[in-house]
Amino acid sequence: MPDIKLFRVVEGGVHLLPSSSVAIEKSLQTLVERHLEVFLGVRFLASEFSTTKSHGGRIDTLGIDDTNSPV
Repeated sequence: MPDIKLFRVVEGGVHLLPSSSVAIEKSLQTLVERHLEVFLGVRFLASEFSTTKSHGGRIDTLGIDDTNSPV
């Protein structure tokens, strides 16, 4: 995964923050999951959800929208 770029927004400008991809990715994922409904209107269901063996992967953050569709 490419580096995640985070910025500090201050009056009159934007500053790029130094990053550590793994630590930032996990903390950002946790923050978004805790506030998923506020950010996206999605109800949180699971983190790091494993898909079936035939798909062989995982879903970082799983939720459902207001029509009960998985997102």
